Amino acid sequence: MSIREDALAYHAQGRPGKIAVVPTKPVASQRDLSLAYSPGVAEPCLAIAAEPEAVSKYTARGNLVAVISNGTAVLGLGDIGPLAAKPVMEGKGVLFKKFADIDVFDIELDEKDPDKLVEIICALEPTFGGINLEDIKAPECFVIERKLRERLKIPVFHDDQHGTAIICAAALKNAALLQQKRMPELKIVCLGAGAAAVACMDLFLRLGVRRENVWMADSKGICIEGRGQLNEFKAKYARPANEKALTVADALVDADVFLGLATANLVTGEMVKRMAPRPIILALANPDPEIPYEVAVAARPDAIVATGRSDYPNQVNNVLGFPYIFRGALDVGARCINEEMKLAAALALAELTQLGVPDRVQQAYGGGLLKFGPDYIIPKPFDQRVLYMVAPAVAKAAMDSGVAREKLDLEQYRESLRRKLSPTSKLMWSVTALAKREPKRIVFCEGAEPKILRAADILRQEGIAKPILLGRPERIEEAAAKAGIKLTGMQLVYPRQDERVNDFAADYHRLRERRGVTRETAIRTIAGRSTYFGLMMVRHGEADAVVSGLTHNYVDTIVPTLEVIGVRPGVTRACGMHIAITDRTVKLLADTTLNIDPDAETLAEVAEQATEAARHLGLDPRVAMLSFSTFGSAPAPSSRKMAEATRLVKERQPGLNVDGEIGADVALSEQLRKAYPFSQLQGEANVLVFPNLDASNIAYKLMGAFGDADLIGPVLLGIAKPVALLSPESTVDDIVHLTTIAVSRAVEGSLLSKAAE
Repeated sequence: MSIREDALAYHAQGRPGKIAVVPTKPVASQRDLSLAYSPGVAEPCLAIAAEPEAVSKYTARGNLVAVISNGTAVLGLGDIGPLAAKPVMEGKGVLFKKFADIDVFDIELDEKDPDKLVEIICALEPTFGGINLEDIKAPECFVIERKLRERLKIPVFHDDQHGTAIICAAALKNAALLQQKRMPELKIVCLGAGAAAVACMDLFLRLGVRRENVWMADSKGICIEGRGQLNEFKAKYARPANEKALTVADALVDADVFLGLATANLVTGEMVKRMAPRPIILALANPDPEIPYEVAVAARPDAIVATGRSDYPNQVNNVLGFPYIFRGALDVGARCINEEMKLAAALALAELTQLGVPDRVQQAYGGGLLKFGPDYIIPKPFDQRVLYMVAPAVAKAAMDSGVAREKLDLEQYRESLRRKLSPTSKLMWSVTALAKREPKRIVFCEGAEPKILRAADILRQEGIAKPILLGRPERIEEAAAKAGIKLTGMQLVYPRQDERVNDFAADYHRLRERRGVTRETAIRTIAGRSTYFGLMMVRHGEADAVVSGLTHNYVDTIVPTLEVIGVRPGVTRACGMHIAITDRTVKLLADTTLNIDPDAETLAEVAEQATEAARHLGLDPRVAMLSFSTFGSAPAPSSRKMAEATRLVKERQPGLNVDGEIGADVALSEQLRKAYPFSQLQGEANVLVFPNLDASNIAYKLMGAFGDADLIGPVLLGIAKPVALLSPESTVDDIVHLTTIAVSRAVEGSLLSKAAE
């Protein structure tokens, strides 16, 4: 199918359009109806009448934005009218919801008179927490926005102007840094003098660009003072009347920056060849830029080039701006979106680009290596971190500039946005907070691996861990440079040349001398196998936890762990656990990695260790000892084993919320458990103990393959010191999560030791 056919089918299939209104409260009974409408609805009405600010407490207004257009400048289609503009406005609503969880009503108005438009929009103020103006032609859009901002006490934002300006400002800041150019010295040629162009120049000035270094051109040529057809907005950037009326080609000579907000193919390779060394080319006309990307790069290999297209590097996409700007503005009850808030958004985007890029983002864009550099000067639209970087920056600017009605604790606000993004973030919040209390020394045994380096960089930046990287220093430094990672704050250790090898080998020999390990074997093992060296560092108190296994089989990591670290006092068998996280629930699955066919005693110990892990993760453990049989319904050796394991657990922990043997469906459904009124399991089970490794391993892998669960694991339980075991399939996110859990357990152990002293 062609793109036209695909797009039409996409919009027409099922329920036409892209949006719907969905109730957020139950309407399943007569009582629900009486609360949602008459007579109960009178109570919030009276509360709001008495205190108008309470409208955001009792209605959706505080999270509701109007996307308003009259259809006079729709995308690159021009004045196609409000009816034809509706698919675009619906699409805008989808983006608000997808990226920032903001609800939208799209409103298309059949009105071109600016004053009448202002009156209509002002009358809508009681309905909305904010107004997003869209696709209204210049110069009317300037006038409409200005008058609305003067009259309304809610945020008003014309995205075509300010959204573009914010993303361009972030791109310019990072490109100038990479090209080693200073803002006050930049010569900028702007081709286009509409709403977006003027807004870009306004924000560029706030970055430090000097007005006298700006050349703006419209369809008549360079804007010159006194020239006809210059409105007040273009006139701000008109060149002096006594200056020679240059063409765009003339202006581009020795220019540092070209910004295109016009139409396709107005600039040639020959024109950009005459720009200053290391130029910055932002050619943003859509769908085809002012100069094709390939032409610009061929003419100026030293240039940083951005376009509005997703099929080339450095896409300038407004979705990086408006959802998060409104999110921050709404959450502090801002009366407007001012210049300070726009600048804060641009600076936050620029800062985010310089951080390491998560695996999920890398994979979403083809799995190549994204790192701060000429081909990556602004974040990608599906980088979820934009929400908790930009929205708090906007909120802070609103509070600092005095336009916010509410005051937020910014750190708590940032964490709440993280939790909004993913169920994993909700679980990891308390664990991360504990880890940050006392960042620990973490040995990464495969220190030159790119995934390890990126994870270590994130953990260091977040203040969670102090990374120690094992490996040949030259290899680590080369891999870090390739990934754009600075090794500041990370210790590099090369086991083969480390002076501790002999001491570690002697200790390992004492541990294993009756297991066939000679002195020579011990030296070769410690010097040649980084996992053993890292574990010895922890054993000797020179590190607090180990992360290993990315390039090894699981057994090649677990065996050294058991040999060198061993199990905790009082523990007979170690076990493994996976954490399955959905939007609705968290489940701990054990044992998923170690014990192939455990007996009842081992299963009871697995349950106890998983219960302890649940409490460490902030969960109230509800333990189900799973079987194909429920309470004796199908007697068999396996089900009898689970029943005996349940008896042992109850005997050892009388107050624990646990029961078994029990089918998985019954364990997860209180409704089904009504058939078993004697069951002692209260609530939906969240710690699931399986009868053998076949069952548990298959279960968690199926959840990952077919379900909507995020999986973290394996988490190793019962070991004397924290060890995070990876697999070759581990992502950077997996490594960060498992390391954070290991650090939190090390911190918990340290705090308990101090308390005992």
